[in-house]
Amino acid sequence: MRKLFIIAILLMAGIKGYSQEFKLTPYTQYLVENPFIISPAYAGEGAMNRLRFSGVFQWVGLKDAPNTQTLSYDTHIFENSGAGGVLYRDKNGNTSQIGGQLTFAHHLTINESNGQYISFGLSYKFTQFKIDVSGFESIGDYDPNDDPNIGADISSFNSNFDAAFLYRLGRFYLTLNAANILNKSVKVFDESEPKKLRNYYVYTGYVFDIQDGEYEIEPSVYFKLFESDKRSITDINVKAKKITDDGYYWAGFSTRFINDQSFDPTAIVPMLGFKKQDFYVGYAFQYNINEAAELNHAGTHLLTLGYDFETSKATRW
Repeated sequence: MRKLFIIAILLMAGIKGYSQEFKLTPYTQYLVENPFIISPAYAGEGAMNRLRFSGVFQWVGLKDAPNTQTLSYDTHIFENSGAGGVLYRDKNGNTSQIGGQLTFAHHLTINESNGQYISFGLSYKFTQFKIDVSGFESIGDYDPNDDPNIGADISSFNSNFDAAFLYRLGRFYLTLNAANILNKSVKVFDESEPKKLRNYYVYTGYVFDIQDGEYEIEPSVYFKLFESDKRSITDINVKAKKITDDGYYWAGFSTRFINDQSFDPTAIVPMLGFKKQDFYVGYAFQYNINEAAELNHAGTHLLTLGYDFETSKATRW
């Protein structure tokens, strides 16, 4: 039992050490009216300052279940640039992360008459990762407090950069992104950790105008590739929006696939939200449908609250 406990702890540390320098898992935050969370090129896009707070709650009802809180803000600065930031806290049992991201983006107009723009974004991000050994519990006759192999809390600080490109033509958009572009410097965990933590992702879609702008239909695709082991995932999404005099209502659906598993769907995500004047509310529920379904409990819930305020009516990008 003692050996099994130590192995479990090492696995937990290794998994979190592996993930801490990956981009904070966006779940469906990018679909809940916050594409800036996955692409720094969106910082300052449009004439609105965007403030978003999101809470992600996994396996609701399970003790010490994973939960994440994210606060993001982006605005345009100077004449053709944007800036933004993200703060987040992630907790999973005895492991936790707190981190942030600082972003700068620049926007160029190619052809204003047909709405053609390109944007470039760069983010610096940092993470403080910690394992709290004081929270380890005894198992049978085994007491972790008496184990010489378990010492003080484990803590590490890591930082990296993300880069992004965004192309827009009318109602079409395409963003190409590279996350964790610097190779990992192994300081805390062992050499078995992957040094290549880069991952690449593409997000693209089109907004169809229906009935003279009264409705919108937006299909989109999100693809992510991990350089270390060539794993990849794909989200296929669709959203429908009803425009009102002071905002809009929307509903959508997303399906996630792990591409090296015969492209079988692993999760389905219904979602909905509304914006009234400057205030925004969005909700999504992720339900696993693969082998992990038995761990779902109440699934994964995402709630996003937002506030938008205009700074310049002259902005075109």
